[in-house]
Amino acid sequence: MKPWIPLTALALALSPLLVVHPLRVSGHSMEPSLADGELRWALRAWASHAPRRGDLWVVEGPQGTSVKRVLGLPGDTVTWAGPDLWINGLRLDEPWVIHPERGGEGRQVCGEGYLVLGDNRPQSQDGRSWGAIPITSMRGRIL
Repeated sequence: MKPWIPLTALALALSPLLVVHPLRVSGHSMEPSLADGELRWALRAWASHAPRRGDLWVVEGPQGTSVKRVLGLPGDTVTWAGPDLWINGLRLDEPWVIHPERGGEGRQVCGEGYLVLGDNRPQSQDGRSWGAIPITSMRGRIL
């Protein structure tokens, strides 16, 4: 047998991992949408469309890699007061949030970045403290 045949077969078998990759969810910041320990597939950023409001993305934040929901897009101004989130002056309906943050308020101008938040706001370290993240920090979209 020619030595390149098994190597080619292995390369073909692994090639889908260049586009999608498995991801184990760690932590409670995305509950109930994603549970701690759950296995999901992510489409690598270069193979996906640009982040859209409401998408779940794997992001590289200050504390490492995590999954967050994209809420603020480039050019947006996001404000929050208690459980309500406002984007460019319009209240955002968030049916995925069942554990809202009851206190606190703030404002974030996204500039050229994306504001990402966890669905379980009291348990999430996210863009409320990090600020907007650049497109280069977006690693992949959760399928």
